[in-house]
Amino acid sequence: MNRIAESELILNDRGAVYHLDLRPEEIAGTVVTVGDPDRVREFSKYFDAIEVQRQHREFVTHTGTIGGKRLTVLSSGIGPDNIDIVMNELDALVNIDFETRSIKETLHSINIIRVGTSGSLQSDIGVDEFVASTHGLGIDNLLNFYQHENNGEEAQLLQSFITHAQIKGEPYITGSAPSLLKHFTQGFHQGITVTCPGFYGPQGRVLRLGISNPNLIDRLTDFSYGPHRITNFEMETSAIYGLGKLLGHHCLALNAIVANRVKKNSVKMEKRR
Repeated sequence: MNRIAESELILNDRGAVYHLDLRPEEIAGTVVTVGDPDRVREFSKYFDAIEVQRQHREFVTHTGTIGGKRLTVLSSGIGPDNIDIVMNELDALVNIDFETRSIKETLHSINIIRVGTSGSLQSDIGVDEFVASTHGLGIDNLLNFYQHENNGEEAQLLQSFITHAQIKGEPYITGSAPSLLKHFTQGFHQGITVTCPGFYGPQGRVLRLGISNPNLIDRLTDFSYGPHRITNFEMETSAIYGLGKLLGHHCLALNAIVANRVKKNSVKMEKRR
């Protein structure tokens, strides 16, 4: 038995994984992730009962039941670095024995569904519409710290994107879980979601600083490969999809569009929460 060192898997005084402050029995088999901690209570107010409420830093968790189904809602904060924490610690909660610090012989898969906000990259996908992500395409570099490989379609799609977009670094791409995506067709646009490592320069915004790829928005908007096009971008989906696939979980990202970068309009700030 290979024991995972205390420096690699950090548990707190109550035996909970450090950043999320959760014990294995405190999460459900389906986890909804949201960026804003305040959105957690906006979900859990519809629960029939709340059995767990935990908070550590930006990570707020409510686990309860709705219609007889157990569900966890967890705030991830913003960015792929936070998703690295969330995905690894969620997996540890279901697939590592905290008593022995060893990987369980039988591994378990959970559903992880991001519900967030995003910017549209297509003129026909307007503010207050919804996108279900068929793929997460990362220009954030997170998955390149892990051993990973693409299937045939993903590899071809990625190479086409690299040639078209002239992105620096090593982009990566991962598909969603078909078992979840199939439930979100009516009322949802579907397409590739690009994940960026920041909100301003990495998403082509110019305030006082010049950016290295001023044509980024146009290149993302114009990209297509077979039936696939880029619909939107944000800061989490590719990390969820990439790590989720490597860890054996079923992942999907659903985004409400709060800005259209082609038409250059957005919802009012008071509506964003």
